[in-house]
Amino acid sequence: MRNPLSQTIETVPFSGIRKFFDIVSEMKDAISLGVGEPDFDTPWHIRDEGIYTLEKGRTFYTSNSGLKELRIQIAEYLKRRFGLEYDYQHETLITVGGSEAIDIAMRAMLDPGDEVLIPQPSYVSYEPCCVLANGTPVIIELKAENEFRLTREELEAAITPKTKLLVLPFPNNPTGAVMEREDLEAVAEVVIKHDLFVLSDEIYAELTYLEGKQHVSIASLPGMKERTVVINGFSKSHAMTGWRLGYACGPRVILEQMLKIHQYAIMCAPTNSQYAAVEALKNGDADVERMRNEYDGRRRYLLHMFEKMGLSCFEPFGAFYVFPCIKEFGMTSEEFATELLREEKVAVVPGTAFGACGEGFIRISYAYSLDALRLALERVDHFVTRLRMREQ
Repeated sequence: MRNPLSQTIETVPFSGIRKFFDIVSEMKDAISLGVGEPDFDTPWHIRDEGIYTLEKGRTFYTSNSGLKELRIQIAEYLKRRFGLEYDYQHETLITVGGSEAIDIAMRAMLDPGDEVLIPQPSYVSYEPCCVLANGTPVIIELKAENEFRLTREELEAAITPKTKLLVLPFPNNPTGAVMEREDLEAVAEVVIKHDLFVLSDEIYAELTYLEGKQHVSIASLPGMKERTVVINGFSKSHAMTGWRLGYACGPRVILEQMLKIHQYAIMCAPTNSQYAAVEALKNGDADVERMRNEYDGRRRYLLHMFEKMGLSCFEPFGAFYVFPCIKEFGMTSEEFATELLREEKVAVVPGTAFGACGEGFIRISYAYSLDALRLALERVDHFVTRLRMREQ
């Protein structure tokens, strides 16, 4: 029988994150620090609104673009929080999570042979989505000595006449790195100089911990709004992962084509999730602040513990991940994560799940309770102590 599968899809690997999650789900007394999912319940007033819409029978399709009220609220939120101004009618699209927005943005923008610059380590979906959209991924290896920020020099060196799109994955998963205004201004100069476009994944925009500063979107810089598609959503900021709701904002010429793909592939995002998201944007600022403060306390606790156990880790200022270096043990990231899970029943993600340049690092999520983190870090401490004793 003829092979029923696309040659393209056969080249795309499964996610390296889920491998360890699947193992730990079958292991008694194991602690998983691998999945980037808030341990908070969705705030009650948001859940209540979702329940109310079901009770009222609001289970119909919405507009393909999403509820008008939600798009208005998103436009007001982005202006209020990040100084971004979008026309809710033509420059905003509600999607099934931020992942769908990434997928359809690339499909709307790429032709075969177009090169997409993807800084790594970064979220596992960018490279496969590029391949599935017939683009050519070009990896920029970020460096620990630069705190995993994209530099002007690294960007310039990767550009060719075929380059069309830059993925800007900040605040970053898995490293927790952020890009401040001056970093983005340098990148914007290069983007404009070479007539490129940007896919700015800002799903962690609300989870930044730089004292006295908040997230800056590259789309807010002069000359960049017309070149940038901003991706965001409710999973991380409002603990709404299972509601599957995201959005994209950007130039009308791009958003109209993204809408076309969304129409045929999805129709519309879940209706009750959209009503719940309206409530989240109207009355959820205090929830976001409460969760951010809790994450920041966990972040500082992990960094303190790593310092005590002598485990090298740069200070991340975004998202809810730390990316400690394990090169001193002479093990690959996969070997370290596998042995840690087997010996101490703690699951982390090998850095290589986020690109080859993640070798020598592991990702630990602190989207877990402080009690769980304390117990897990005790086990990690035992593990690295034994490894060091073996080397003596």
